[in-house]
Amino acid sequence: MKLLSGIEIADLALFFDEVLVIADVHIGYEEALNKRGILVPRLQFEDIINRMGGIFNKLKYKKIGRIVVNGDLKHEFGTISEQEWRNTLKFLDLLAKHCSEIVLTKGNHDAILGPIAGKRNVKIMDYLIVNGTLIVHGNKIPDAKALKGIKNIIIGHEHPAISLKDGPRVEQFKCFLKGKYKGKNLIVQPSFNTIVEGTDILKDKILSPFLKQSLDNFEVYVVEDKVYGFGKLKGLRK
Repeated sequence: MKLLSGIEIADLALFFDEVLVIADVHIGYEEALNKRGILVPRLQFEDIINRMGGIFNKLKYKKIGRIVVNGDLKHEFGTISEQEWRNTLKFLDLLAKHCSEIVLTKGNHDAILGPIAGKRNVKIMDYLIVNGTLIVHGNKIPDAKALKGIKNIIIGHEHPAISLKDGPRVEQFKCFLKGKYKGKNLIVQPSFNTIVEGTDILKDKILSPFLKQSLDNFEVYVVEDKVYGFGKLKGLRK
């Protein structure tokens, strides 16, 4: 589905100008939960690999020159767990088969990402600008230089999701948000983490400083078997 001119949704990713963007993969999240005594099946990584395979299949007739992981590739803040080492390198190897360059933009969980990136000679950047589109994690606002001349901004960090009610049944779905930030188009990507749906934008506390504003006119795009446009957020509050 086309989100803006030249920018399309491909499952939980965005694609434009031969660039594929995903966000908030949080590899190692299961291990972190298990260490806290919350036992969950270790299926996340397999699900991530399968989902990426589906995206590559959707885009098989298009050239992917660069893949950007827009923050929080791994989960642990101050360490690199065994699961993160093993699975993150496998994930980067998979991405490398489908593009000529991988870029990691720094997220709030990426304090010690360098050793992993160094193993695969992957670039780490605070943000990336591609033809007037700024790709930045979204946990903080970049400097004025990064925003100068920008038409579109793509962020992650928020992990947007929405709860939909059908009678007594309530289900939460990952979603994209599209709105404005200081006159520029703003796209918020859902998390690529397959375990947690994310922040329910109808009731949970908003995290990203880009979204510390009225979100009523932001448009919602739910990702399920395909992408569904749900209109403006204010219409879903009723």
